[in-house]
Amino acid sequence: MRKISSELIKNKTAEIAIKANTKLRSDVLLLLKKSLAEEQSPLARKALTAIVDNARIALKQKLAICQDTGLPVVFVEIGNNVYVQDNINQLISQGIALGYKQGGLRASIQKDPISRESKLAYAPSITHTDVVKGDKIKITVLPKGFGSENKAQVKMLNPTASIDVIEEFIVQAVKTAGAGACPPYIIGVGIGGTQDYAGLLAKKALLKPITVKNKQKQLADLEQRLLAKINKLNIGAFGFGGKTTALKVNVLTYPTHIAGLPVAVNISCHALRSASIII
Repeated sequence: MRKISSELIKNKTAEIAIKANTKLRSDVLLLLKKSLAEEQSPLARKALTAIVDNARIALKQKLAICQDTGLPVVFVEIGNNVYVQDNINQLISQGIALGYKQGGLRASIQKDPISRESKLAYAPSITHTDVVKGDKIKITVLPKGFGSENKAQVKMLNPTASIDVIEEFIVQAVKTAGAGACPPYIIGVGIGGTQDYAGLLAKKALLKPITVKNKQKQLADLEQRLLAKINKLNIGAFGFGGKTTALKVNVLTYPTHIAGLPVAVNISCHALRSASIII
């Protein structure tokens, strides 16, 4: 059994909280540059140029890519041969708060969601924990801004719903979001499980590399069809039209009940930020 200290977990979480907010993922930046190279609309080119420049300046000056540093969602994979003395969810929240303070990142957490009278805070974050084999801990921080989080949708379809109905719901969710969540988008889709689990799948789908083709042919074909339909919406970068409304659609599935078909859509803005570390 390997013991991992609480301080190490907090400090490493703080480290990647800053990294996630200041360094745009390389796969996202690659597709943004590709879209810029292929774009012909002058307005869309200006928008994409500003997005790429913003990412470059943020990295160089260690500034937040976006002022909305999100409600941090943290995914933890903890090995079954790891011992942590303290509550790991609390350690993660403490690490996030530490990193946000050190990085000069915005406090956005409203502790009382009803009265909304409490002082804005850095914590708590939201942590999802999975137990895996091994003696290590993998921590992934996803700072999810609420301009895009507010556009998420979940629908409980009838189990008899056709693939066309599923695709229609997903495309309509993006159409409803319009330009309100800072496109070009990355779309995470979760199909199956329960209502809450489909939502989690959709968010986890945003962590998948967006330059890699899905290994499951059925899902790869679905992702391509959805991307083509979404880009035909002509919303474009920042709503200025053009070829690219979305950079990628990632789909995750899970077994579900015979009587149900949950489908969830989680939209990310162009600044899809995440970072991981293995301890």
